[in-house]
Amino acid sequence: MPRLLPRRTRDRVVAAIVVLAVVAGLTVFFVVRALPGYRVQNQFVAVRTGPHDDQRVRLDTALYLPDSGKPAPAVLLAHGLGGTKASVAGDAKDLARLGYVVLTWTAQGFGRSGGEIHLDSPDWEVKDARRLIDWLGQRPEVATDGPDDPRVAAVGGSYGGALTLLLAAADRRVDAIVPQITWHDLGTALFPESTGRPATDGVLKQAWLGSLFTAGLRTGRPPSAASRSTAPDPAAVGCGRWAADVCRMYRQVLADGRPNAAAVALLRRSSPAPVLARIHAPTLLVQGLSDTLFPLSEADANARGITHAPVRVAWFSGGHDGGDGSAADHDRIRQLTAGWLDRYLRGNGGDTSDSFTFSRIVGYDRSADAVRTTAMSAPRYPGLHRSGPQVALRGPTQPVAGPPNGTPAATSTIPGVGIAGETPATEIPGQAAAFSSTTLTAPVDLTGAARVPIRVGATSPGGVLFAKLYDVAPDGGQRLVAGQAAPIRVTGSGAATVTLPGMVYRFATGHRIRLVVDTADRAYAGPRQPATYTVAVTGALRLPTVAATPLTDPSGIWYWLLAAAVVLAALVVAAALVIARLRRRGRQRAVVAELAGTPLAVRGLRKTYRDGFVAVRGTSFTVEPGQVVGLLGPNGAGKTTTLRMVLGLIRPTAGEALLFGHRAGPGAPVLSRIGALVEGPGFLPHLSGLDNLTLYWRATGRPLDDARIDEVLDIADLGDAIHRRVRAYSHGMRQRLAIAQAMLGLPDLLILDEPTDGLDPPQIAEMRRVLQRYATDGRAVLVSSHLLAEVEQTCTHVVVMRRGELVAAGPVAEIIGDSPSVLVGVADPDAAEPLLSAVPGVATVARADGGLLVELADGTPRHRLVDALVDGGVEVDRLVPRRRLEDAFLALLDRGES
Repeated sequence: MPRLLPRRTRDRVVAAIVVLAVVAGLTVFFVVRALPGYRVQNQFVAVRTGPHDDQRVRLDTALYLPDSGKPAPAVLLAHGLGGTKASVAGDAKDLARLGYVVLTWTAQGFGRSGGEIHLDSPDWEVKDARRLIDWLGQRPEVATDGPDDPRVAAVGGSYGGALTLLLAAADRRVDAIVPQITWHDLGTALFPESTGRPATDGVLKQAWLGSLFTAGLRTGRPPSAASRSTAPDPAAVGCGRWAADVCRMYRQVLADGRPNAAAVALLRRSSPAPVLARIHAPTLLVQGLSDTLFPLSEADANARGITHAPVRVAWFSGGHDGGDGSAADHDRIRQLTAGWLDRYLRGNGGDTSDSFTFSRIVGYDRSADAVRTTAMSAPRYPGLHRSGPQVALRGPTQPVAGPPNGTPAATSTIPGVGIAGETPATEIPGQAAAFSSTTLTAPVDLTGAARVPIRVGATSPGGVLFAKLYDVAPDGGQRLVAGQAAPIRVTGSGAATVTLPGMVYRFATGHRIRLVVDTADRAYAGPRQPATYTVAVTGALRLPTVAATPLTDPSGIWYWLLAAAVVLAALVVAAALVIARLRRRGRQRAVVAELAGTPLAVRGLRKTYRDGFVAVRGTSFTVEPGQVVGLLGPNGAGKTTTLRMVLGLIRPTAGEALLFGHRAGPGAPVLSRIGALVEGPGFLPHLSGLDNLTLYWRATGRPLDDARIDEVLDIADLGDAIHRRVRAYSHGMRQRLAIAQAMLGLPDLLILDEPTDGLDPPQIAEMRRVLQRYATDGRAVLVSSHLLAEVEQTCTHVVVMRRGELVAAGPVAEIIGDSPSVLVGVADPDAAEPLLSAVPGVATVARADGGLLVELADGTPRHRLVDALVDGGVEVDRLVPRRRLEDAFLALLDRGES
């Protein structure tokens, strides 16, 4: 322990920290004051909608009004499929703090809004948004460009992103839009085909389509007939709040495995593709690299289709498979959005409309379960298809088999689960052809959609193949790039050029590039009939690149706020730690010498809460070296409260708990000799058990060698499971890992609260052996449990509590005491049972533990049992008193009641 600072030096340190904290606090205060506050108005807004404007639908809205008191530009903020206005509340607050009037609403068919889900139909959802612009035009808080013409932008992601594009095409009053991770043509997005054939020939994204449809079934009860936007359709049974025509389309697609012309027409109706030329609002297109639902090609097509407005494109590491992406990327997109709105709603300059930014994933942060990225910038958006290096692929013509119904299938990405970390290869032998490059002598960048010519031979048309790229490391391990696969509809034998999904990736020196052509993928629907194919690569793999430079960290007012907040938090924590340490040292008591070797001495411990409830009433007991002490009591007895006071988590009202002679308290140095599990374990599920233990120990600031992990794992007996991710653990494995975590460093006292909670009998038996092995070499264990049979077999001593009071404490044998029950071990239980039942004074005879358990009436001597068995010719192996701890426990509680 470091020596106490001299008083004058200590006072100067504290004063300096306080001054710095005040300065940082004032910085944050004035930064926050520089941002306008806001208030929120929640209300239902009725809109006229439908093809003939004859349907009335109530929309659940929230209006965020900045406190400036002056008319301000407005932002329509739309949510994704399955969401509500609450889904975008965080973004709405950020924009309101920047001084915008923000209107969020729950789209019809979701949440508390009326109507049905028409899938961004121009006659329904788009018309709803136009009516909301009308409504904003009547609000005095909103700045206007003319009568009934509010200055307004539309921002939204996915479902809401397509809505912003469709709205801008339908209503010239929209001044700017920021569509994010959304589609160009919903038909080609859900039924892609890498050789460019129409959606009716595309391959169904079966898993994604099912996920999207399910989102419409989770929105609550279907609307009543009075609130429906259309007449009830008997065919819509089981469709939730989906409109009948959308539901019919979904059922047709599932039945046929591909869309018919009517389905394609419905999906195109809900797509920006036909109307992009009508958009005059400056457009910031944001698309995700981790997105197998709406890949980069969707934003690319939208960018090429908008010809009458400024367009800027940004790619980031998130998407439907990767959420917000890295923290840096999330903030970069927020900054880009704020800058775009500032430029086109407020007229502030400085924005380069046609510049292009994207993220390159440079690593994976296991501790945060997130990717690490570098932002890149180019002068203008070059599109997905550009020139770049050509890489020769080697490999002969290879036969592959297509299974019936696409089963079994390889796994590229399970929709919505994520592709941020390493994605292992899961190809099915005999179903994949592979073609590899030579070892790369320099890094090769891929920024866009790679292309490769192939030749396919097929036994029958109508099959499906999937092309994907792997990065093969020098050790042979391979990673699926971006989790993406390009489906190919095989209409017959012949040559084709396959366009892979857009990606951003760097293949490192010493690695190889592998093209795999597979016959089935779990994310897609496969053909019902089996088939065989031959696959050959007929030319080089062409990898587009972009000349780009690293982008400096974006600036924005929240960055200054975040920096100031971090500084303030660090200073406050530092000040608190210094002051707490000085206070502890100032009042630290000397060690109670006679208890320095006693792991735990509880003396007169009492806890009374403010409402007068007394949880623990003057409890006293000790835990000595080598003991396994069970803390027993019914629910509400005060066991957990006692443990929390022992560990210094809460302060006792009276009394004290001394750990090796030291008073327990927050941050007490003696706690380093204690290992504890109280109120359940908590682990990072994406890390292995070993990584969780290592991270926990490093957080203590002690050297890793002091953790004695190998010895702990030997005691806990976790085996190879220690190397698996915790999310794959059973409840029993998590409990054992929690015990192992408490054992790190082999503390002298182990305190466990209900360690066998939720375990099955074999796991409980194993936990018993773990605790008994631990209490050796002078170590001790205090375990709270309600399983009396386990305590009896595990513990050397028990402490019994009832209603906060100590009822009994001592060795298990003493607590159990003398017993009217006798366990008789005999060689022939069948012959012995009638003999014993006939003995005067015997109440009952029952089979137990390989012998006979005999209950005697009061005063009946035990030798009568031996005499009866010997006279009957039955050999007696043993005769021992038997009383269960449960019997003693219940007797003690009954005594407490009297």
